Order: sequence, then structure tokens, then C-alpha cells
Amino acid sequence: MNSNQKVTFQEALEIIESLPISQQDNLINIINNRLKEYRRDSLADNIKEARDDFNSKKVQKGTVDELMRNLSE
Repeated sequence: MNSNQKVTFQEALEIIESLPISQQDNLINIINNRLKEYRRDSLADNIKEARDDFNSKKVQKGTVDELMRNLSE
């Protein structure tokens, strides 16, 4: 298969189902680990962005009551 060709979801499933069970298990583990890494990286990016926003005073801290009061002003 050419690297420029797209595979449909159904084709991908058929290819995976053609693999031995042990390779399917390995594939599931690899995908799960990559998803965990992606989520961890995404969370780290969100935390960095939140810290940057806080440090640059783009956000404020306070209680819900204070927030509601500020929104109604």
C-alpha cells in the first residue's frame, strides 16, 4: 500500500482482523499507550496555557459569588 493512499475505517478493521490474535492484542496495547500519551501531553499543554494565562493576569481568582458579582457589573 502506498503511503499516500487513505484507508477507510472498515478497511482498517478488516486488516486488523486478518492479523493473528497476539498481534491484535499488541496493536490494542500500542494504541492505548499512544492515546494515554496524547491525553497526558494535551493535559500538560492545557496546564501550561492556564499557568501562562494566570501569570499574565488574563484570569482572576475568587469565589463563585465574586465571579457572579463581576459578571453582573
